[in-house]
Amino acid sequence: MVSTQPDRVLDPGRVLAETKSVCPVCLNRIDAEYFTRGETVLLVKTCPEHGQFETPVWEGTENFLAWRKQQNPAQTPVNPARKAERGCPYDCGLCENHLQASCCVLLELTRRCDLRCPVCFASSGSTADADGGNPSADDPPLETIAYWYDRILAQGGPFNIQLSGGEPALRNDLPEIIRIGKGKGFSFFQLNTNGLRIAREPLYLQALAKAGLNTVFLQFDSLKAEACTTIRGRNIVAEKKLALENCAKAGLGVVLTPTVRRGVNDTEIGEIIDFAAANMPTVRGVHFQPMSFFGRYFGDPVADRVTLSRMLTLAEEQSCGRIKTADFLPGGAEHPQCSFHATYRVRGNSWELRKSTGNSGCCRGNSGSSTSDTARRTVARQWSAVKTLAPARPAGSSPALKGFNLESLNTFVVLEEQQEKETLEISGMAFQDAWTVDLQRLSRCYINIVSPGGFLMPFCAYNLTSAGGGRLHRGVV
Repeated sequence: MVSTQPDRVLDPGRVLAETKSVCPVCLNRIDAEYFTRGETVLLVKTCPEHGQFETPVWEGTENFLAWRKQQNPAQTPVNPARKAERGCPYDCGLCENHLQASCCVLLELTRRCDLRCPVCFASSGSTADADGGNPSADDPPLETIAYWYDRILAQGGPFNIQLSGGEPALRNDLPEIIRIGKGKGFSFFQLNTNGLRIAREPLYLQALAKAGLNTVFLQFDSLKAEACTTIRGRNIVAEKKLALENCAKAGLGVVLTPTVRRGVNDTEIGEIIDFAAANMPTVRGVHFQPMSFFGRYFGDPVADRVTLSRMLTLAEEQSCGRIKTADFLPGGAEHPQCSFHATYRVRGNSWELRKSTGNSGCCRGNSGSSTSDTARRTVARQWSAVKTLAPARPAGSSPALKGFNLESLNTFVVLEEQQEKETLEISGMAFQDAWTVDLQRLSRCYINIVSPGGFLMPFCAYNLTSAGGGRLHRGVV
Protein backbone atom coordinates (compact mmCIF):
# COMPACT_ATOMS: atom_id res chain seq x y z
CA MET A 1 0.00 0.00 0.00
CA VAL A 2 2.84 2.40 0.84
CA SER A 3 5.18 3.41 -1.97
CA THR A 4 8.61 3.49 -0.28
CA GLN A 5 11.66 3.99 -2.50
CA PRO A 6 14.60 5.24 -0.38
CA ASP A 7 17.27 4.60 -3.02
CA ARG A 8 15.46 5.82 -6.12
CA VAL A 9 16.86 8.69 -8.18
CA LEU A 10 14.15 10.89 -9.70
CA ASP A 11 13.72 10.81 -13.45
CA PRO A 12 14.71 14.02 -15.25
CA GLY A 13 12.12 16.68 -14.58
CA ARG A 14 11.81 19.88 -12.61
CA VAL A 15 10.71 21.06 -9.21
CA LEU A 16 7.63 23.28 -9.48
CA ALA A 17 7.25 24.29 -5.85
CA GLU A 18 8.41 23.44 -2.35
CA THR A 19 6.28 22.91 0.74
CA LYS A 20 5.96 20.88 3.93
CA SER A 21 4.00 17.66 4.33
CA VAL A 22 3.94 14.63 6.64
CA CYS A 23 5.24 11.08 6.40
CA PRO A 24 2.34 8.69 5.66
CA VAL A 25 3.80 6.18 8.12
CA CYS A 26 4.75 8.22 11.20
CA LEU A 27 2.93 11.52 10.44
CA ASN A 28 6.08 13.51 11.25
CA ARG A 29 6.45 16.80 9.39
CA ILE A 30 8.90 16.58 6.47
CA ASP A 31 9.95 18.62 3.45
CA ALA A 32 8.13 18.04 0.18
CA GLU A 33 8.31 19.12 -3.46
CA TYR A 34 5.93 19.29 -6.37
CA PHE A 35 7.89 17.54 -9.09
CA THR A 36 6.92 17.11 -12.73
CA ARG A 37 7.57 13.88 -14.58
CA GLY A 38 6.28 14.22 -18.11
CA GLU A 39 2.85 15.83 -17.74
CA THR A 40 2.23 14.32 -14.30
CA VAL A 41 2.78 16.44 -11.20
CA LEU A 42 3.74 14.45 -8.11
CA LEU A 43 4.11 15.37 -4.46
CA VAL A 44 7.50 13.91 -3.57
CA LYS A 45 8.78 13.66 0.01
CA THR A 46 11.34 11.66 1.96
CA CYS A 47 11.12 10.60 5.59
CA PRO A 48 14.54 9.90 7.19
CA GLU A 49 13.08 6.76 8.77
CA HIS A 50 10.53 5.48 6.24
CA GLY A 51 11.91 6.50 2.87
CA GLN A 52 10.57 8.28 -0.19
CA PHE A 53 6.94 8.67 -1.25
CA GLU A 54 5.60 9.85 -4.60
CA THR A 55 1.92 10.56 -5.15
CA PRO A 56 0.33 11.95 -8.34
CA VAL A 57 -1.66 15.13 -7.63
CA TRP A 58 -2.26 16.71 -11.06
CA GLU A 59 -2.13 16.02 -14.79
CA GLY A 60 -0.79 18.90 -16.90
CA THR A 61 2.22 20.88 -15.70
CA GLU A 62 1.34 24.29 -17.13
CA ASN A 63 -2.28 23.93 -16.05
CA PHE A 64 -1.10 23.11 -12.53
CA LEU A 65 1.02 26.26 -12.39
CA ALA A 66 -1.73 28.45 -13.82
CA TRP A 67 -4.31 26.99 -11.42
CA ARG A 68 -2.06 27.65 -8.38
CA LYS A 69 -1.65 31.32 -9.34
CA GLN A 70 -5.36 31.97 -8.80
CA GLN A 71 -4.98 32.65 -5.09
CA ASN A 72 -6.64 35.55 -3.27
CA PRO A 73 -5.66 37.13 0.07
CA ALA A 74 -6.98 35.29 3.11
CA GLN A 75 -9.51 36.44 5.70
CA THR A 76 -7.89 36.19 9.15
CA PRO A 77 -9.69 33.90 11.63
CA VAL A 78 -11.33 35.45 14.69
CA ASN A 79 -10.05 34.52 18.17
CA PRO A 80 -7.80 31.51 17.42
CA ALA A 81 -8.03 29.12 20.35
CA ARG A 82 -4.49 27.72 20.36
CA LYS A 83 -0.93 28.99 20.36
CA ALA A 84 1.43 27.81 17.63
CA GLU A 85 3.90 25.65 19.56
CA ARG A 86 4.71 22.49 17.58
CA GLY A 87 3.64 23.95 14.24
CA CYS A 88 1.24 22.72 11.55
CA PRO A 89 -0.48 20.22 11.60
CA TYR A 90 -0.14 19.63 15.34
CA ASP A 91 -1.59 22.80 16.97
CA CYS A 92 -5.04 22.79 15.37
CA GLY A 93 -7.87 24.38 17.19
CA LEU A 94 -7.61 26.85 15.21
CA CYS A 95 -4.07 27.99 15.96
CA GLU A 96 -2.82 31.57 15.71
CA ASN A 97 -0.94 30.83 12.46
CA HIS A 98 -3.98 29.56 10.55
CA LEU A 99 -4.61 31.87 7.60
CA GLN A 100 -8.29 31.52 6.68
CA ALA A 101 -11.46 32.11 8.68
CA SER A 102 -14.10 29.40 8.78
CA CYS A 103 -16.92 29.18 6.26
CA CYS A 104 -18.72 26.00 7.26
CA VAL A 105 -18.41 23.84 10.34
CA LEU A 106 -19.26 20.15 10.75
CA LEU A 107 -20.93 18.89 13.91
CA GLU A 108 -20.33 15.17 14.35
CA LEU A 109 -23.54 14.23 16.13
CA THR A 110 -23.07 10.46 16.38
CA ARG A 111 -20.66 7.66 15.62
CA ARG A 112 -23.57 5.37 14.80
CA CYS A 113 -24.41 4.46 11.21
CA ASP A 114 -26.84 2.12 9.47
CA LEU A 115 -24.11 1.27 6.95
CA ARG A 116 -20.56 0.06 7.35
CA CYS A 117 -19.01 1.47 4.20
CA PRO A 118 -15.58 0.23 3.13
CA VAL A 119 -14.92 3.97 2.69
CA CYS A 120 -15.57 6.17 5.74
CA PHE A 121 -13.47 9.13 6.93
CA ALA A 122 -14.99 8.84 10.42
CA SER A 123 -14.63 5.04 10.60
CA SER A 124 -18.29 4.84 11.65
CA GLY A 125 -20.17 1.57 11.64
CA SER A 126 -23.35 -0.32 12.42
CA THR A 127 -24.41 -0.66 16.04
CA ALA A 128 -27.26 -2.44 17.81
CA ASP A 129 -29.34 0.74 17.92
CA ALA A 130 -28.47 1.88 14.40
CA ASP A 131 -32.12 2.11 13.38
CA GLY A 132 -32.38 5.27 15.47
CA GLY A 133 -34.95 3.83 17.85
CA ASN A 134 -32.74 4.27 20.91
CA PRO A 135 -30.22 7.05 21.54
CA SER A 136 -26.64 5.92 21.93
CA ALA A 137 -24.85 6.68 25.18
CA ASP A 138 -21.94 7.93 23.09
CA ASP A 139 -23.97 10.57 21.24
CA PRO A 140 -23.13 14.09 22.45
CA PRO A 141 -26.05 15.44 24.52
CA LEU A 142 -27.92 18.61 23.60
CA GLU A 143 -26.05 20.54 26.30
CA THR A 144 -22.74 19.70 24.63
CA ILE A 145 -24.05 20.68 21.21
CA ALA A 146 -25.29 24.01 22.59
CA TYR A 147 -21.78 24.54 24.01
CA TRP A 148 -20.32 23.82 20.54
CA TYR A 149 -22.58 26.46 19.02
CA ASP A 150 -21.32 28.98 21.58
CA ARG A 151 -17.68 28.11 20.88
CA ILE A 152 -18.28 28.54 17.14
CA LEU A 153 -19.83 31.96 17.74
CA ALA A 154 -16.85 32.98 19.85
CA GLN A 155 -14.53 32.15 16.94
CA GLY A 156 -16.28 34.33 14.38
CA GLY A 157 -19.59 32.59 13.73
CA PRO A 158 -22.32 32.13 12.79
CA PHE A 159 -21.04 29.92 9.98
CA ASN A 160 -22.87 27.44 7.78
CA ILE A 161 -23.51 24.27 9.79
CA GLN A 162 -23.13 20.74 8.42
CA LEU A 163 -24.92 18.11 10.50
CA SER A 164 -22.68 15.09 10.16
CA GLY A 165 -21.54 11.87 11.79
CA GLY A 166 -21.71 8.84 11.49
CA GLU A 167 -25.25 9.06 10.18
CA PRO A 168 -26.80 12.15 11.83
CA ALA A 169 -30.33 11.17 10.77
CA LEU A 170 -30.18 8.34 13.32
CA ARG A 171 -30.76 10.97 16.02
CA ASN A 172 -34.44 11.43 16.79
CA ASP A 173 -33.68 14.83 18.31
CA LEU A 174 -32.11 16.24 15.14
CA PRO A 175 -34.95 18.77 14.67
CA GLU A 176 -34.26 20.09 18.17
CA ILE A 177 -30.54 20.39 17.38
CA ILE A 178 -31.46 22.59 14.42
CA ARG A 179 -33.84 24.67 16.53
CA ILE A 180 -31.15 25.25 19.16
CA GLY A 181 -28.77 26.47 16.46
CA LYS A 182 -31.44 28.70 14.94
CA GLY A 183 -32.05 30.24 18.34
CA LYS A 184 -28.37 31.11 18.63
CA GLY A 185 -28.29 32.87 15.26
CA PHE A 186 -27.16 30.18 12.81
CA SER A 187 -29.15 30.44 9.59
CA PHE A 188 -27.96 27.64 7.27
CA PHE A 189 -28.15 23.93 8.11
CA GLN A 190 -27.01 21.12 5.82
CA LEU A 191 -27.65 17.43 6.48
CA ASN A 192 -24.83 15.11 5.37
CA THR A 193 -26.63 11.79 4.97
CA ASN A 194 -26.65 8.40 3.29
CA GLY A 195 -30.38 8.96 2.77
CA LEU A 196 -31.65 5.68 4.23
CA ARG A 197 -33.80 7.08 7.03
CA ILE A 198 -35.16 10.02 5.06
CA ALA A 199 -36.10 7.53 2.33
CA ARG A 200 -38.16 5.34 4.64
CA GLU A 201 -39.50 8.08 6.97
CA PRO A 202 -40.76 11.10 5.03
CA LEU A 203 -42.45 12.53 8.14
CA TYR A 204 -39.05 12.68 9.86
CA LEU A 205 -37.67 14.60 6.88
CA GLN A 206 -40.61 16.99 6.99
CA ALA A 207 -39.92 17.62 10.68
CA LEU A 208 -36.33 18.53 9.79
CA ALA A 209 -37.55 20.94 7.11
CA LYS A 210 -39.99 22.54 9.55
CA ALA A 211 -37.19 22.98 12.10
CA GLY A 212 -35.14 24.90 9.56
CA LEU A 213 -33.06 22.43 7.54
CA ASN A 214 -31.96 24.08 4.27
CA THR A 215 -30.12 21.46 2.24
CA VAL A 216 -29.56 17.72 2.02
CA PHE A 217 -26.05 16.64 1.03
CA LEU A 218 -27.00 13.20 -0.30
CA GLN A 219 -24.29 10.56 -0.60
CA PHE A 220 -24.71 9.47 -4.24
CA ASP A 221 -21.82 7.44 -5.62
CA SER A 222 -23.44 5.52 -8.46
CA LEU A 223 -26.59 4.55 -10.30
CA LYS A 224 -25.25 1.00 -10.67
CA ALA A 225 -25.62 -1.76 -8.11
CA GLU A 226 -22.07 -3.10 -8.44
CA ALA A 227 -20.27 0.21 -7.86
CA CYS A 228 -22.63 1.16 -5.04
CA THR A 229 -22.00 -2.18 -3.34
CA THR A 230 -18.23 -1.81 -3.70
CA ILE A 231 -18.16 1.62 -2.07
CA ARG A 232 -21.05 1.34 0.42
CA GLY A 233 -21.22 -2.37 1.20
CA ARG A 234 -24.63 -3.01 -0.38
CA ASN A 235 -26.88 -1.84 -3.19
CA ILE A 236 -28.89 1.18 -1.99
CA VAL A 237 -29.56 2.90 -5.33
CA ALA A 238 -33.35 2.60 -4.91
CA GLU A 239 -33.20 4.16 -1.45
CA LYS A 240 -31.19 7.10 -2.83
CA LYS A 241 -33.84 7.82 -5.44
CA LEU A 242 -36.62 7.57 -2.87
CA ALA A 243 -34.77 9.96 -0.56
CA LEU A 244 -34.55 12.42 -3.44
CA GLU A 245 -38.30 12.13 -4.08
CA ASN A 246 -39.03 12.79 -0.40
CA CYS A 247 -36.78 15.87 -0.42
CA ALA A 248 -38.75 17.24 -3.36
CA LYS A 249 -42.01 16.77 -1.45
CA ALA A 250 -40.51 18.42 1.66
CA GLY A 251 -39.28 21.42 -0.34
CA LEU A 252 -35.60 20.80 0.38
CA GLY A 253 -32.72 21.40 -2.00
CA VAL A 254 -30.37 18.48 -2.62
CA VAL A 255 -26.69 18.31 -3.56
CA LEU A 256 -25.61 14.90 -4.87
CA THR A 257 -22.25 13.98 -3.36
CA PRO A 258 -20.36 11.15 -5.09
CA THR A 259 -17.17 9.71 -3.64
CA VAL A 260 -15.14 8.82 -6.74
CA ARG A 261 -12.64 5.96 -6.83
CA ARG A 262 -10.55 5.02 -9.86
CA GLY A 263 -11.74 1.82 -11.48
CA VAL A 264 -15.02 1.71 -9.55
CA ASN A 265 -17.25 4.65 -10.48
CA ASP A 266 -15.01 7.09 -12.36
CA THR A 267 -16.79 6.13 -15.60
CA GLU A 268 -20.12 7.43 -14.22
CA ILE A 269 -19.33 11.15 -13.91
CA GLY A 270 -21.41 12.10 -16.94
CA GLU A 271 -24.27 9.80 -16.00
CA ILE A 272 -24.52 11.30 -12.51
CA ILE A 273 -24.48 14.84 -13.93
CA ASP A 274 -27.27 13.93 -16.36
CA PHE A 275 -29.28 12.42 -13.51
CA ALA A 276 -28.83 15.64 -11.53
CA ALA A 277 -30.03 17.77 -14.44
CA ALA A 278 -33.07 15.53 -14.92
CA ASN A 279 -34.03 16.07 -11.28
CA MET A 280 -33.75 19.85 -11.16
CA PRO A 281 -34.78 22.04 -9.41
CA THR A 282 -34.75 19.75 -6.36
CA VAL A 283 -31.15 18.89 -7.21
CA ARG A 284 -29.17 22.11 -6.89
CA GLY A 285 -25.75 20.70 -7.67
CA VAL A 286 -23.30 17.81 -7.81
CA HIS A 287 -20.30 17.96 -5.50
CA PHE A 288 -17.70 15.34 -6.50
CA GLN A 289 -15.23 14.17 -3.87
CA PRO A 290 -12.33 12.09 -5.22
CA MET A 291 -11.67 9.38 -2.65
CA SER A 292 -9.23 10.39 0.07
CA PHE A 293 -7.28 7.78 1.95
CA PHE A 294 -8.07 8.46 5.57
CA GLY A 295 -10.28 6.84 8.19
CA ARG A 296 -11.48 3.50 6.88
CA TYR A 297 -10.50 3.05 3.24
CA PHE A 298 -9.54 0.38 0.77
CA GLY A 299 -7.23 0.24 -2.21
CA ASP A 300 -3.87 1.73 -3.10
CA PRO A 301 -3.51 5.43 -2.18
CA VAL A 302 -1.26 5.98 -5.20
CA ALA A 303 -2.60 3.77 -8.01
CA ASP A 304 -6.29 4.19 -7.14
CA ARG A 305 -6.30 7.97 -6.77
CA VAL A 306 -8.38 10.30 -8.95
CA THR A 307 -6.80 13.76 -9.04
CA LEU A 308 -8.79 16.97 -9.18
CA SER A 309 -7.57 17.68 -12.72
CA ARG A 310 -8.55 14.18 -13.79
CA MET A 311 -12.06 14.83 -12.48
CA LEU A 312 -12.35 17.84 -14.80
CA THR A 313 -11.16 15.82 -17.80
CA LEU A 314 -13.66 13.05 -17.03
CA ALA A 315 -16.50 15.56 -16.75
CA GLU A 316 -15.72 16.94 -20.21
CA GLU A 317 -15.25 13.53 -21.83
CA GLN A 318 -18.37 11.97 -20.34
CA SER A 319 -20.64 14.96 -20.94
CA CYS A 320 -19.88 14.87 -24.68
CA GLY A 321 -18.37 18.34 -24.43
CA ARG A 322 -21.38 20.10 -22.90
CA ILE A 323 -19.11 20.67 -19.90
CA LYS A 324 -15.55 21.81 -20.60
CA THR A 325 -12.50 21.87 -18.36
CA ALA A 326 -12.03 25.55 -19.26
CA ASP A 327 -15.41 26.31 -17.65
CA PHE A 328 -14.13 25.60 -14.15
CA LEU A 329 -12.49 27.88 -11.64
CA PRO A 330 -10.51 26.99 -8.50
CA GLY A 331 -11.30 28.12 -4.99
CA GLY A 332 -10.62 31.73 -4.10
CA ALA A 333 -10.78 31.70 -0.31
CA GLU A 334 -9.40 28.20 0.10
CA HIS A 335 -6.22 27.05 -1.63
CA PRO A 336 -6.80 26.71 -5.41
CA GLN A 337 -5.66 23.07 -5.44
CA CYS A 338 -8.51 22.14 -3.12
CA SER A 339 -11.56 22.56 -5.34
CA PHE A 340 -13.28 23.55 -8.57
CA HIS A 341 -16.70 24.82 -9.61
CA ALA A 342 -18.79 25.93 -12.54
CA THR A 343 -22.44 26.97 -12.67
CA TYR A 344 -24.72 26.26 -15.63
CA ARG A 345 -28.16 27.24 -16.78
CA VAL A 346 -29.66 23.98 -18.07
CA ARG A 347 -32.61 23.97 -20.46
CA GLY A 348 -33.06 20.60 -22.10
CA ASN A 349 -29.88 19.81 -24.01
CA SER A 350 -28.68 23.40 -23.74
CA TRP A 351 -25.99 24.01 -21.11
CA GLU A 352 -25.11 27.69 -20.74
CA LEU A 353 -22.13 28.57 -18.55
CA ARG A 354 -22.95 31.29 -16.05
CA LYS A 355 -20.03 33.63 -15.49
CA SER A 356 -18.48 33.27 -12.06
CA THR A 357 -15.26 34.65 -10.65
CA GLY A 358 -15.46 33.61 -7.05
CA ASN A 359 -14.81 30.81 -4.62
CA SER A 360 -15.71 27.18 -4.99
CA GLY A 361 -15.82 23.87 -3.24
CA CYS A 362 -17.96 23.56 -0.15
CA CYS A 363 -18.37 27.33 -0.06
CA ARG A 364 -18.00 29.84 -2.82
CA GLY A 365 -18.93 33.35 -3.90
CA ASN A 366 -19.85 34.85 -7.27
CA SER A 367 -18.54 38.31 -6.54
CA GLY A 368 -14.84 37.55 -6.79
CA SER A 369 -14.44 38.15 -3.06
CA SER A 370 -12.12 35.78 -1.25
CA THR A 371 -13.80 36.17 2.14
CA SER A 372 -15.30 33.21 3.93
CA ASP A 373 -18.31 35.37 4.80
CA THR A 374 -19.18 36.00 1.14
CA ALA A 375 -18.70 32.32 0.31
CA ARG A 376 -20.93 31.31 3.21
CA ARG A 377 -23.82 33.49 2.03
CA THR A 378 -23.52 32.45 -1.61
CA VAL A 379 -23.53 28.71 -0.99
CA ALA A 380 -26.57 29.09 1.28
CA ARG A 381 -28.50 30.48 -1.67
CA GLN A 382 -27.22 28.11 -4.35
CA TRP A 383 -27.68 24.89 -2.43
CA SER A 384 -31.06 25.65 -0.84
CA ALA A 385 -34.36 24.92 -2.55
CA VAL A 386 -35.60 27.57 -4.97
CA LYS A 387 -38.03 29.78 -3.11
CA THR A 388 -41.17 31.02 -4.85
CA LEU A 389 -40.84 34.77 -5.06
CA ALA A 390 -43.76 36.85 -3.82
CA PRO A 391 -45.82 38.46 -6.62
CA ALA A 392 -45.71 42.20 -7.01
CA ARG A 393 -48.33 44.17 -5.04
CA PRO A 394 -51.33 45.54 -6.94
CA ALA A 395 -51.20 49.08 -8.29
CA GLY A 396 -52.24 51.66 -5.76
CA SER A 397 -51.50 49.44 -2.75
CA SER A 398 -48.46 51.48 -1.74
CA PRO A 399 -47.34 55.03 -2.52
CA ALA A 400 -43.82 53.68 -2.99
CA LEU A 401 -44.97 51.77 -6.09
CA LYS A 402 -46.53 54.76 -7.81
CA GLY A 403 -45.14 55.18 -11.31
CA PHE A 404 -43.74 51.62 -11.54
CA ASN A 405 -44.79 49.25 -14.30
CA LEU A 406 -46.01 46.41 -12.13
CA GLU A 407 -46.63 44.12 -15.09
CA SER A 408 -42.94 44.39 -15.99
CA LEU A 409 -41.99 43.82 -12.35
CA ASN A 410 -44.12 40.67 -12.21
CA THR A 411 -42.47 39.46 -15.41
CA PHE A 412 -39.02 40.06 -13.89
CA VAL A 413 -39.95 38.09 -10.76
CA VAL A 414 -41.17 35.14 -12.81
CA LEU A 415 -38.04 35.14 -14.99
CA GLU A 416 -35.76 35.38 -11.96
CA GLU A 417 -37.45 32.41 -10.32
CA GLN A 418 -37.30 30.38 -13.54
CA GLN A 419 -33.60 31.07 -13.94
CA GLU A 420 -32.95 29.86 -10.40
CA LYS A 421 -34.84 26.65 -11.16
CA GLU A 422 -32.63 26.10 -14.22
CA THR A 423 -29.35 26.63 -12.36
CA LEU A 424 -27.09 23.65 -11.62
CA GLU A 425 -23.67 23.81 -10.01
CA ILE A 426 -20.96 21.24 -10.70
CA SER A 427 -18.20 21.33 -8.10
CA GLY A 428 -15.60 19.12 -6.52
CA MET A 429 -13.20 19.01 -3.62
CA ALA A 430 -10.01 17.01 -3.15
CA PHE A 431 -9.53 16.40 0.55
CA GLN A 432 -5.94 15.91 1.65
CA ASP A 433 -4.69 12.71 3.20
CA ALA A 434 -1.30 11.67 4.57
CA TRP A 435 0.01 11.05 1.04
CA THR A 436 -1.08 14.38 -0.44
CA VAL A 437 -1.24 16.83 2.46
CA ASP A 438 0.43 20.16 1.73
CA LEU A 439 0.69 22.23 4.91
CA GLN A 440 0.47 25.47 2.90
CA ARG A 441 -2.87 24.26 1.55
CA LEU A 442 -3.94 23.17 5.02
CA SER A 443 -3.35 26.64 6.43
CA ARG A 444 -6.05 27.96 4.05
CA CYS A 445 -8.68 25.40 5.06
CA TYR A 446 -12.04 26.91 5.94
CA ILE A 447 -14.03 23.71 6.36
CA ASN A 448 -13.76 22.79 10.02
CA ILE A 449 -14.98 20.07 12.36
CA VAL A 450 -15.82 20.81 15.97
CA SER A 451 -13.82 18.44 18.16
CA PRO A 452 -15.51 16.95 21.25
CA GLY A 453 -13.67 19.57 23.30
CA GLY A 454 -15.10 22.39 21.21
CA PHE A 455 -12.04 23.23 19.09
CA LEU A 456 -12.35 24.13 15.40
CA MET A 457 -10.19 21.69 13.45
CA PRO A 458 -9.42 21.85 9.71
CA PHE A 459 -11.26 18.91 8.17
CA CYS A 460 -8.20 17.34 6.56
CA ALA A 461 -6.01 17.76 9.65
CA TYR A 462 -8.65 16.23 11.93
CA ASN A 463 -8.96 13.18 9.71
CA LEU A 464 -5.27 12.61 8.87
CA THR A 465 -4.67 8.90 9.15
CA SER A 466 -1.34 7.09 8.85
CA ALA A 467 -0.85 3.96 6.76
CA GLY A 468 -1.17 1.98 10.00
CA GLY A 469 -4.34 3.73 11.15
CA GLY A 470 -2.76 6.22 13.57
CA ARG A 471 -4.31 9.68 14.00
CA LEU A 472 -3.19 13.10 15.20
CA HIS A 473 -6.48 14.60 16.31
CA ARG A 474 -9.60 12.45 15.91
CA GLY A 475 -10.37 10.83 19.26
CA VAL A 476 -7.66 12.92 20.95
CA VAL A 477 -8.95 16.52 21.35
